[in-house]
Amino acid sequence: MPTLPVTLDRSVPGSLPGQLSGGIRALVVDGTLTRGDRLPSSRALAADLGVSRSVTEQAYEQLLAEGWLEARRGAGTFVAATGAGTGALPRRRPVRAEPELVRLDAGTPWIDPRHAAGWRRAWREVSTARPPRGYDDPRGLPELRGLLAERLARTRGLAVDPEEVVVTSGTTDGLRHLLTVLPPGPVALEDPGYRAAAETVRGVGREVRDLPADGPITDLADAAAAYVTPAHQHPLGRVMPGSDRLTLLAAARAAGAVVVEDDYDSEFRYDVAPVPALASLDRTRVAYLGTAAKSVAPSLRLGWLLAPPDLLDPLNARRVVTHEGAPWPVQRAYLALLRDGYVDKVVRTARRVYAERAPRVAAALSPYAELAGPLAGMYSTWLLPQGDALRARTAARRAGFEVNLLSDYCRTAALTGLVVGFGGVTDDELDRALAALTSALG
Repeated sequence: MPTLPVTLDRSVPGSLPGQLSGGIRALVVDGTLTRGDRLPSSRALAADLGVSRSVTEQAYEQLLAEGWLEARRGAGTFVAATGAGTGALPRRRPVRAEPELVRLDAGTPWIDPRHAAGWRRAWREVSTARPPRGYDDPRGLPELRGLLAERLARTRGLAVDPEEVVVTSGTTDGLRHLLTVLPPGPVALEDPGYRAAAETVRGVGREVRDLPADGPITDLADAAAAYVTPAHQHPLGRVMPGSDRLTLLAAARAAGAVVVEDDYDSEFRYDVAPVPALASLDRTRVAYLGTAAKSVAPSLRLGWLLAPPDLLDPLNARRVVTHEGAPWPVQRAYLALLRDGYVDKVVRTARRVYAERAPRVAAALSPYAELAGPLAGMYSTWLLPQGDALRARTAARRAGFEVNLLSDYCRTAALTGLVVGFGGVTDDELDRALAALTSALG
């Protein structure tokens, strides 16, 4: 047959046999070569392409092994497969590069650069540690679960055994695993609320049912679970009062539902002591979710779950089958960070920074908007008309900053405003962002 329309280029990465086998493979896939077509002999093709015969022989051998070609004794080498058209994706129009915006989000913490040595030391320790021979314990490293149990008792008033702690790949991972072992039924979530939690519920095929985020929850009839953020309602910032906590637990008992407590940034109160965990009132009815995202780094993707006792064994049994434990290197690093006091240091430092920044944000925005909840954590939420919120967000973007709209957290709730984070920015960036917002609102 005529010379194959394949070009080899010695100046590009990749071996010549690899280029040739790839070129012939592409000709079969796009239909240029069809089943039964006879290929040139390896000697003839080598002469046509100006390469050694070993190049064409290696290419043919590779394609024979993959099943694209077949060798017929005494007859030659033939195409053994039929392409299904070009299979090429349509050319995408180049996307114009946009300048990266500095995000004033509600989930990025402040990490004092003075603590960087502790971070590096933890990862050096990981690099010299011996990894498990196979899949490790899906519940998490025993030493890490022990330190987490100790920390939960010290900071959240939760007296738990290390065997009750399950290490997860973050809050939504823990929520997803918990939902797989609950009875059928919808899941009630605060509205406005944590968008990732709502998507996690939908992702496992459950219905999302809206709960009021600013009042008592009295009815959970037919619900399998209720997801709440009682220490610092996300995103309004409200603290669930003691009476509302008791009302919620009573409603859960009456419905046979589990209350899922996301305790995402409870350590960052700077007006009063941290609010005790809801789970401390009833460990049989409340599943507790914690995370390293708000204290160390969201990119760690590490969290922990305390399941009600009757759900713990089914949950662990499922994780054994699915091998869905948190990554060993991340667990090992966080173990060192906890053990060596790094986590306590970054939390103390961040709390001081937030305590200084929150009043600055309030002073700038209070003339134009209403604060939705007490000053706590690494963000504050401001109520104002949607038109004003959109105008302020546009001005922030022009200045190089991204600020979230409160309406983006709502499903049926008719609340509008801005959610202004101040954790993952420098002081100078925060000042410039506030100047942009107030210039639009003034």
